[in-house]
Amino acid sequence: MPQLSLHSPLGDLTLSEEDGAILALDWGWGRDQTETPLLCQARDWLDQWFDAPTTLGEFPVPLTPFGTPYQKRVWDALRTIPVGTTVTYAELAAQCGGSAQSIGQAVGRNPIPIIIPCHRVVARHGLGGYSGWGGVEDKAWLLALEGAIPAREA
Repeated sequence: MPQLSLHSPLGDLTLSEEDGAILALDWGWGRDQTETPLLCQARDWLDQWFDAPTTLGEFPVPLTPFGTPYQKRVWDALRTIPVGTTVTYAELAAQCGGSAQSIGQAVGRNPIPIIIPCHRVVARHGLGGYSGWGGVEDKAWLLALEGAIPAREA
């Protein structure tokens, strides 16, 4: 499986490709580095996104995250949350079915964070959790970058 890593403000990230689509985005530097056209396009989009997330359109590369049908439904819903906005776990549960807890579990298993913006889902009273290396601090930083929360809260 081809992989390509990039440096980001959150640390090193690695994109993985399979069958012409992005399968995963992981924290850390990947062992193998392959510059396929798809991975280069995805890397370049992420580089631009970290510079100005509100100026880019949707991610231009196909995604094929591995998960259950319910998880995929939740991840599809995450992609509809506009940049700079948040929804609560309960609001997403009303949209997708299930409970706030099942939404939290699906969000926590998102294999393509940032691109599938799980950081935009928050608890009713606070940010909630985040499974990135930096935890909730990374979530706050991402939300501040998008303008969803003031930078001083991040």
